[in-house]
This record gives sequence, structure tokens and C-alpha cells, in this order.
Amino acid sequence: MSILLEKTPVAERASAPPTAPRRRTWVIRAGQLLVLAGILLTVQLLVDNGVVPRIYLASPTQIVERFPTLFSEQRLLYHTGLTLFAGVVGTALGVTVGVGLGVWFGLSSAAHRFASPFVSALYAVPKVTVIPLMTLYLGIGVDHKVAIVFLFSVFVPLFNTIAGIKQVDERHLRVARANGANQRQIVTKVVLPSASTSIFAAVRLEGGGILVGTLFAEIVASKGGIGYLFNRATALYDTPTLFCLVIYVTVIAVTIIGLVDLLERKVLLRWKHA
Repeated sequence: MSILLEKTPVAERASAPPTAPRRRTWVIRAGQLLVLAGILLTVQLLVDNGVVPRIYLASPTQIVERFPTLFSEQRLLYHTGLTLFAGVVGTALGVTVGVGLGVWFGLSSAAHRFASPFVSALYAVPKVTVIPLMTLYLGIGVDHKVAIVFLFSVFVPLFNTIAGIKQVDERHLRVARANGANQRQIVTKVVLPSASTSIFAAVRLEGGGILVGTLFAEIVASKGGIGYLFNRATALYDTPTLFCLVIYVTVIAVTIIGLVDLLERKVLLRWKHA
């Protein structure tokens, strides 16, 4: 007597390849590309037919034609290097000082209570009002931009580090002390790994905002950098160049965020669970 084995509907669904989610993903991607193509075509028609003056809006073909001249005639790569140098140095200093002070204030309640009014007052000062003073003190060179980026990037890591340390499980600290760990080992092996999620959330925010403070400083007063190119294009009413620079800065910012996410996955998460 033979036994016939038939697949149940559940087994068939389990063994079937997941084609439906893939098909849905392709449909979404195709829809996004169609929407983007529709927007570009609409802008091209509006500009070419004079519905929107060229001084207000650049067509996609104008933008594509202008990009090569930015690299050949306006030395875009050179100005990009100036902007990224000031942004990376200022952000690195801001994150380092912010995390360092955050660890100190998080571990010392007395230091936190003493410094809290001053930190809150400094954080409440609008950064725009400080930029003229930075220009007066430091001129319009690299130091000026680094100082402004530092002011933009120091407070979020400071507050996030304090919040992350306050959430560290007290039992972990007691176990570390009971096993003879000194203060440095407690900070590096217990406190920072436990607070790394909050700290790196701040790093991700600052990574995405590296260009914000730098461009702001360069647009206000600068002799070079992408912000300087923005100023020059604005003075000349060069709309295609302005749109090229906006796209270019957006690509750089997205790339920086991707690198920060990669650093988190490859380095910090391994360190946290080590």
C-alpha cells in the first residue's frame, strides 16, 4: 500500500521562492524612476518654453552641461578639499571634546551640576551671532571655518554622551569594581561600550552635518571653498552653477553618512560586543 505525499498549501508557500517581495521592490523602484523622470521632463519643458525664467530655474540639460566647467574652470576639486578639510577637522575636534566632556560630566555629578548652567547658556547662544566675532578674531582663513564648525558640532555629542552614561546599568559598574577594574578600565570596558549607541547617534548626526557649519562659514566670509563658489555664482546670477553645487553638496553629504554608517557596522558594533 503506497502512501501519497502531497504538499500542503503552507509547505508550498514555504518552499516557493520569495518572488513577490522582489517583484514589489522592482515595482517601487520603477515608480520612483518614473516620478523622477517626470519631474526632470517637466522642469526641462518649463524652462525651454519660457514659462519659468532661466534666472530662477535651471533645466536639467543646463546643469549637465555646466558640471564639466566647474571642474575645469572653477577648480571645484580644490575648493572641495578646502571645505572638507575644515569640516572634518572641526567636526573631529567637536566630537572629541564633546564626548570627553560628556564622559566627565556623566561620571561626576558634581562636575555636571557645576558646568550645566554654563553649557546650557553657551548652547542657547545662536551660532549666527558668533560668526562675526569669529571673523573678527580669526580672519577668514581655515582657522575661522574650523572654529565655527567646532561650535556647530560640540554640543550634540556632549549631551548624547551624558544621556548614554546616565543609562549605564549600575550593576555592571559594581561588577567591574568588584573584579578590581580601575577607573580607566571602567570607562573603556563598561561605560563607553554601554553608551556607544547614544554617542554614535550623535556622530551620525554630526557626520551628516559636517558641511553645514563649513558652508555657513564660507558663505558668510571666505576666500575659498564650496561656499565661496556659492557666493560667486549668486553674485553673477549663475543659476545652473547654483543647482550644480546643490546637487554636488548633496552627493557629498550622502556619501559621508554612508561612510559613518559603515564605520559603525565595521568598527564600533564589534567593539561594543567584544
